[in-house]
Amino acid sequence: MDLAGEILSKELKEFEKHFREAVKSRVSLLDRIMHYIIQRKGKQMRPRFVLLSAKLGGEINDSTYRAASLVELLHTATLVHDDVVDEAMERRGFFSINALWKNKVAVLVGDYLLSKGLLLSLNHGDFKILQTLSTAVKEMSEGELLQMEKSRNLNLDEAVYYEIIKGKTASLLASSCAAGASTTFTDDSLIEKMRLFGEKTGMAFQIKDDLFDYGTENVGKPTGNDIKEKKLTLPLIYTLNNCDAATRKKIIYIVKNNSSDKQKVKFVLDAVTATGGIEYATKKMLAYRDEALNILNEFDDSDAKKALEQMVKYTTDRKY
Repeated sequence: MDLAGEILSKELKEFEKHFREAVKSRVSLLDRIMHYIIQRKGKQMRPRFVLLSAKLGGEINDSTYRAASLVELLHTATLVHDDVVDEAMERRGFFSINALWKNKVAVLVGDYLLSKGLLLSLNHGDFKILQTLSTAVKEMSEGELLQMEKSRNLNLDEAVYYEIIKGKTASLLASSCAAGASTTFTDDSLIEKMRLFGEKTGMAFQIKDDLFDYGTENVGKPTGNDIKEKKLTLPLIYTLNNCDAATRKKIIYIVKNNSSDKQKVKFVLDAVTATGGIEYATKKMLAYRDEALNILNEFDDSDAKKALEQMVKYTTDRKY
């Protein structure tokens, strides 16, 4: 994502000022927590997609910065709440909010970030952006709950899997691109193209995440972690649908009853590799990546377009 950082160097600094202003509070505890969050920010991938999508259509403006801030506020709120739900003690190598300030404070911090995002848009009349991002939050919640519901019986159709990841992961990236584009494009069909571009990129991103669970790289989470959490990912779904009956029965038993046993989990990982689950998921991931790039190719050449191409390729080539 080097090119994005280069062409957005000024805009990213301006965005950070907008974001710091957006999270200000009159409560000293909240200000301390907001400072902690800002100091430990990630790669800011979603704000970059907002800013670059806007650049495709024209000059970045105050509305663009508010859209990027809203995306980051909503994304951060969901991460804080996710850590509470997952009882996670770390986030990006640092203590999570709930680890330092306990669950009650973490839930309220997530609520605060969500409300600040809503007010940021409402107070400036950014109703279209607010509708776009509010829809994403709804779809993210639906995707997570659908995954919980369907994972219970370990009998997941591949189409349902795509519905899940479209909601829980791709919807926010799709909305980021649409929100950014809506601040500079006037043609609704072009804004919709950028939304679809973000969705395809998000689908590829999540499948890559699924594949990390079967790799050997140090990706910040243990190999086989999704299996331990009984999450049905694409490599495992493909394997369950294409292996022999005895192997399928054994995999289901392990995931349901022995998902903490390293040797048993290794059997599942090996079965997924042997059945072609890794290869199949990789092909699907690359297909989504190529669909995203094909949509992008419909726009005129520019530095913003090149940077977006690089970011799409990063989603499938990254090592963590």
